[in-house]
Amino acid sequence: MKNSTLAEGLIGSEILKIAGEVNAMIKNGEKVSNFTVGDFNSNYYPIPSLLKEYITEAYKDNQTNYPPSDGILELREAVVKFLHKRLDLQYETNELLIAGGSRPLIYATYLSIVDKGDKVIYPIPSWNNNHYCYLTAANGVAVSTQASNDFLPTAEDIKPHLENAVLLALCSPLNPTGTMFKEKALREICELVIAENKRRSPDQKPLYIMYDHIYWLLTFGENKHVDPVSLYPELKEYTIYIDGASKYFASTGVRVGWVFGPKNIIDKMKSILGHIGAWAPKAEQVAFAKFIENDSAVNDYLQFNETKLKASLDALYKEIIGLKNLGYKVDAIAPAGAIYLTIQIDYLNTTTPDGTVLKNTMDINSYLIKEAKLALVPFNAFGTTNMIPWFRASVGACTIEDIERGIENLKNALSKLTFK
Repeated sequence: MKNSTLAEGLIGSEILKIAGEVNAMIKNGEKVSNFTVGDFNSNYYPIPSLLKEYITEAYKDNQTNYPPSDGILELREAVVKFLHKRLDLQYETNELLIAGGSRPLIYATYLSIVDKGDKVIYPIPSWNNNHYCYLTAANGVAVSTQASNDFLPTAEDIKPHLENAVLLALCSPLNPTGTMFKEKALREICELVIAENKRRSPDQKPLYIMYDHIYWLLTFGENKHVDPVSLYPELKEYTIYIDGASKYFASTGVRVGWVFGPKNIIDKMKSILGHIGAWAPKAEQVAFAKFIENDSAVNDYLQFNETKLKASLDALYKEIIGLKNLGYKVDAIAPAGAIYLTIQIDYLNTTTPDGTVLKNTMDINSYLIKEAKLALVPFNAFGTTNMIPWFRASVGACTIEDIERGIENLKNALSKLTFK
């Protein structure tokens, strides 16, 4: 039977496809250094013990019926306090919406703003914006970025595309690179958005910023998170923040995310998600409402996780740079935040021992999975072509031992390749 036109043209998640192949290998007993999915090994990165206790209590208290479509009031109040305390952002509970993670919130943002054919600007590489543009029939404008700028877009990159755009999708710390906007760069982009909105007539749609900062509490060293409204308060009516507990509390499976922004947009998102039923489980909402108000427990957990994540990222970065110094055609960008390291493996058009030519990054990735038992995600899974030899490595599911074993295997596998 023929499916809908939308379903026929939809491309599934490239990341999950790679992860599925790797998980099958692991299930068959193979030791694979799995750097694919942006998730956590829950044995190595368990959720906060107090949060687990609160979730258990909520289930024992029979908090298992439908929550309100915008989230329980206690959690929205707690998140409002959390944002004010930690980001000095002031929002009301009716400017905030709870859902089952950030994915439905991103999709609802698109659905609330974008009509068929509307222009949406997003940088590449970036996570899933190309697919959300497809799902909403948007005119997606993919803006290429450069390694020299940590794969973050600049005002100069964005400026030529602003006319008639309705949404600018930004992310920091960035998935897939783990790099972050510096204040000056974000200021310049914000100034463009302000100027563009002042230029538009009242009957035109404004240009909104969707600012995905789901990793903002996972930053390392002297790197400081910046956001549009903190820099320019007048952007409050044009900025939609994607946020939630999944990443910085290593609770991806707990499914509690939130969005905050202009009330007119949040109201429409609430209606959309009310029809879809994408709310977070009530017991988990009750638990998070209590947990995020416990500053001591939150701070202790963040410090614990950041220390472990930074150690893994630093170890992986050091190992890759070590290979580079030995003459291998690899490189990496120093980690700044999130759970990702950006790795260059510049072995396009090389030949394997059996005579196979690695023509693109998918070929390189397949070779490494098979020969090195090491799995990465090439940047073409984030909207680029498959001829850009950069890859995302996620360390959330890996131990230091996994990293060391994986890099030794990578070294051996690359040594077997020959250049034309």
